[in-house]
Amino acid sequence: MLRWLTVLSVLSLSFTSEPTHADDWPQWRGVERDGVWRESGIVESLPKEPAKPEWRVEIGGGYAGPAVADGKVFVMDYQKDSGNVVFNPGVADKLTGQERVLCLDAKTGKQLWEHAYNCPYEISYGNGPRCTPTVDGDHVYTLGAEGNLFCLNVKDGSVVWSKSFTEDYNAEAPYWGYSSHPLVYGDSLICLVGGEGSVAVAFDKKTGQEQWRTLSASEIGYAPPTVIEAAGTEQLLIWDADKINSLNPKNGELYWKIPLKPDYAMSIMAPQKSGDCLFASGIGNIGALMKLDSDKPAAEVVWRGEAKTGLYAANSTPFIQDGTMYGCDCRPGALRAVNLEDGKRLWETYKPTTGDRRAGHGTAFIVYHEPSDRFVLFSETGDLIFAKLTPEKYEELSRTHIIDPTSNAFGRDVVWVHPAFANQSVYARNDKEIVCVSLGK
Repeated sequence: MLRWLTVLSVLSLSFTSEPTHADDWPQWRGVERDGVWRESGIVESLPKEPAKPEWRVEIGGGYAGPAVADGKVFVMDYQKDSGNVVFNPGVADKLTGQERVLCLDAKTGKQLWEHAYNCPYEISYGNGPRCTPTVDGDHVYTLGAEGNLFCLNVKDGSVVWSKSFTEDYNAEAPYWGYSSHPLVYGDSLICLVGGEGSVAVAFDKKTGQEQWRTLSASEIGYAPPTVIEAAGTEQLLIWDADKINSLNPKNGELYWKIPLKPDYAMSIMAPQKSGDCLFASGIGNIGALMKLDSDKPAAEVVWRGEAKTGLYAANSTPFIQDGTMYGCDCRPGALRAVNLEDGKRLWETYKPTTGDRRAGHGTAFIVYHEPSDRFVLFSETGDLIFAKLTPEKYEELSRTHIIDPTSNAFGRDVVWVHPAFANQSVYARNDKEIVCVSLGK
């Protein structure tokens, strides 16, 4: 049975009580967690030769992307003491070591503090943590691969509060580790936890006290909690391994649910809203476009994908623009354009993912640079790409190499980590180092 790693994850909206700087990237997929980079003053083209980093710092293994806020970079890694990572989707790695949270100076890379704790692993692809830190005011929230949740003081890394999902909720860590980036909503921190009746749990973000818990499922899956607005109502979407649930984010009350069960419990991408439509998909040709009711919190399926229609996402969340969806299809590994209205495929290319060939879970992380009306793609090869994506074609404008792939997938070297874009720079990491590359004019 094929099993596969997820690096998840994604959200279409977030709500924080503290203001952030316009040039920050304080959580996964940016300020609004929508995959949009809003900084101006960025170079028109990338150099053909490999980029020279402003700084580079050695770190350990991990799939967790960096977060950048208020002049600081936050990143998680794993310092392995014993055991081997075999990069086999059918094998759980048994390791001992420490998970760490590092805080670096965004301009120099100088380490400001670290928070480390012992954390044995028994997960597949045990390189390290999966979840990008989430910065909210004076606090940074981190979730490790085995379910260790921390609220840390941004200033010095001291522990404000913590939870162990496996101990506190009798939850079982997902086969590929906890990958659902926690969501700050008002005074809450919402997480996918696990255990009976506690797939989704809301904590008081300042104290860690539980506010509500809800849902049961065969497995929690890997998709991050996502907040959308429809019918004049904020709705919290929780996509577990069996179904998409719409909840009241204030109390966990169920509004509606629709079955959507990908293979191997691999609900990964954050469901994406465009107008009154909502799309989600996963491995096994499992995907659906849903229409959101305009009068009350409800939804119905418009179409479900088939073998030759739709898009089936994994590591990277698709981006929807003007009725066209751009995303990486997990089985062939190609970047595809799909008509949202009916699921018809418009074109596909391997150039920004694997280069030139079909390969399972070929990955490019997709960010839209709003001021220039172009896309910035980060390839699993470690290349950064400027491109135009339209319903007609993929047009590559320029690319440069910024970091080497150090993980392995199906016999090829990959880097499967969503980068951060802030301070007119890109911050990217692999299993050996994190680099800062300037992109300013």
